[in-house]
Amino acid sequence: MAWEQKITRTVRIRNTQTPGILARLLTAIYENGGSVGDIHLLTETSRHVVRDIAIYADNEPQIEKIVAAMRENEGTIVTDVRDEVLELHLKGKIAIRSRYPIESLTTLRRVYTPGVAEVCLKIAKDPALARLYTSTSHMVAIVTDGTAVLGLGDIGPLAGMPVMEGKAMLMETLVGLSGIPILLNTKDPEEIIRTVANIAPTFAAIQLEDISAPRCFEIEERLQKMLDIPVMHDDQHGTAVVTTAALLVASRTTGIYLSAAKIGQIGLGAAGFATARMVSRLTGNPVWGADLSEEALKRHELAGGKRSNLKEIMENCDIVVSTTGVPGLIKPEMVRKGQIILALSNPNAEISPEVALERGAAFAADGKSVNNVLGFPGIFRGAVDANAPRITHEMLLAAAYTIANMTPPGELVPSPLDKKVHQAVARAVAQKAIDQGIARAEYVPYVEE
Repeated sequence: MAWEQKITRTVRIRNTQTPGILARLLTAIYENGGSVGDIHLLTETSRHVVRDIAIYADNEPQIEKIVAAMRENEGTIVTDVRDEVLELHLKGKIAIRSRYPIESLTTLRRVYTPGVAEVCLKIAKDPALARLYTSTSHMVAIVTDGTAVLGLGDIGPLAGMPVMEGKAMLMETLVGLSGIPILLNTKDPEEIIRTVANIAPTFAAIQLEDISAPRCFEIEERLQKMLDIPVMHDDQHGTAVVTTAALLVASRTTGIYLSAAKIGQIGLGAAGFATARMVSRLTGNPVWGADLSEEALKRHELAGGKRSNLKEIMENCDIVVSTTGVPGLIKPEMVRKGQIILALSNPNAEISPEVALERGAAFAADGKSVNNVLGFPGIFRGAVDANAPRITHEMLLAAAYTIANMTPPGELVPSPLDKKVHQAVARAVAQKAIDQGIARAEYVPYVEE
């Protein structure tokens, strides 16, 4: 799927103090296909007004056309055009910092030689002490080969680095974990598995990210069998958890019980397959699945799903989830009255929620609302805090129920920036690990420093 996200620029303009200039300027932006975001007043005098205006367009040529029209607006001078997204990414978004200042020889000797030797010897005698005396207790590897980055596809690991940095920022900001991006310059599953296994001692958990299907299934499964730390492919399970939470909320809102409903999953890639499997295990019923890939359909059937197609799902299912990456795939006339429709492809959904609701859907949402950032930080925090060797289906389901239970009335999911939600998810995941008897440490909830 082509990447079709809106492009944004911040344009600094200086207008003369003449009535109607700003109105004409905004009209020029809209007439040239743009839209306006934030407008910030910077300075104002008796003669001039200086403002920053955020403009949005579909592509770079359109941005240039809009800026040219702004320059032609009588009484307006364009003084600067900035790409604030690129500015924010300059020199990267993350860095490793020391937790303690080194301002004396005494401190130097404690953190490095000769003092550090004592700690090394203790860990050599008892490797479990590494969890207590090193950063491995809170470090998570975020591993990608760059083959399935966002909606961009196979753009390579280096181009995927901004996404990995973003994941690391979210982990640190929301739950205090140290995410370390690992870029792999190989697509060979055997090399990926071998490399991750060899670097695993550095980390408390492994987050696989943006690795294309079907290789991602084998890579995750084999690594989890090899390692005694949690391994989770976020595109599968993070998405499945948040989607399941959204379905629980939609079910409560509409009165359509999941266990009694026919549920269809359109698109059986990493996210779709994992969502169908989680929902099936939750309800005890097979999920109807559709995909253009015969291999994906067979995988779905082997997991207990029902083979289907787009037409059949839209005609028969009470609940429809779509993760195909194909904008407009679900035509308005396909929607049946009373259906729940989650069209989750980003940046453009298979059908807009507004259109689905107009056609009679009881509930509809798109991928802007259902984001896996609500899942992976708390899931990893809980698994790491409990020192669990793996993340089980029950732990994932505990996360989904927690997200659903913390959703405010009238919303589909909670705010992804609400740290209380992530902390609650972490507690629920850790508690489930304890209940299942796989926790290897006394659980101490994460408290923000």
